[in-house]
Amino acid sequence: MVDEFFISSASRKLQSYISQVPETTFEFYSDGVLATAFLATAVVAAKRMSSSRSHGGSETTVVTAFYSLILLTASLRTIWFIIPGTVWSPYYTPHAVMAFDSETPNWVMRFLEILLLGAGSLCLFSIFILILVYWADILKKYFYPDARRSKPMITFFVLVGVLLGVQMLNATLFLFRYYSSEGMLLVNSVTLSLVSFICVSEITIFSHRFRTVLKTLGDINQVPTESQVKRIVWITVTGNLFFFTRAFLETVFAILLVLYWHRNGTVAEVFSHSTWDTYILLKHWSELAILALMLYILQNRFTSNAVEGSGVDLNRNKNGYEKVPGTDLDDPDLPSGEPTSILSV
Repeated sequence: MVDEFFISSASRKLQSYISQVPETTFEFYSDGVLATAFLATAVVAAKRMSSSRSHGGSETTVVTAFYSLILLTASLRTIWFIIPGTVWSPYYTPHAVMAFDSETPNWVMRFLEILLLGAGSLCLFSIFILILVYWADILKKYFYPDARRSKPMITFFVLVGVLLGVQMLNATLFLFRYYSSEGMLLVNSVTLSLVSFICVSEITIFSHRFRTVLKTLGDINQVPTESQVKRIVWITVTGNLFFFTRAFLETVFAILLVLYWHRNGTVAEVFSHSTWDTYILLKHWSELAILALMLYILQNRFTSNAVEGSGVDLNRNKNGYEKVPGTDLDDPDLPSGEPTSILSV
């Protein structure tokens, strides 16, 4: 009986030690690969942002905003991955710490790590929030021409401000010791999961309406819109795939945290290294994929513009007919002068 007790106790201690090793070799090299990939993305975004300013026009402002968000997202992710996990915390997997706890002086670094991760996610989601805001404004013009429209960038900053406010409130509650660092992760997961589901719904609805508008205007003006429709389809499919993946991961993460805490009163050992590695790889490689796609789409848009700019008079279609007034696909009559083409990207 005594032997069984000691064996059981030793087994629990061994499992606890294994679950809390600082960082495995696989995790070290995996983080290095992700850091390199995000750094390469940041470099490309920085070069594109610099060159985009030379194109001129109102469209450049919006495109520069996209590149800026991609650059910020990739840079923040690079910083997180390039810093060894043991700098942030003695444990690679999530481990609960309370603010101002003298027994866990590393709580400051853990707090900064969560803020860094939250800032990266906010910048990433802002890319699609910016797309949806402009899509909504353009569609409102064509479906409700007499309705009053707000400035798209103001709407964008308000929405991002709300998400930033949630981040700040989350940090404040942690600092006032209402919950641990794992509570911060739980709030972030629930927030991003809800935003992901909203983005899936909005992208699907706006995409269908936008394609309808483009096809109608193309038929009226007798100009091809297939390339613009194709780009919208690409954004819709890949965007929805990304947000479905993100919503699934964040929902599972939140459910596991809540169930484990309810059952054990702690979340210190809720994730094994294999489970956490799977979560990290799926989450961040999907982010890289969507950032790479956005860079491709934006570059493709500029290539299209260059080709169009070298052609004949674009106010006439290939048969020589004049375009119908007020239905130009690059109509400058938008708030702040942004053309619609940038958001068919």
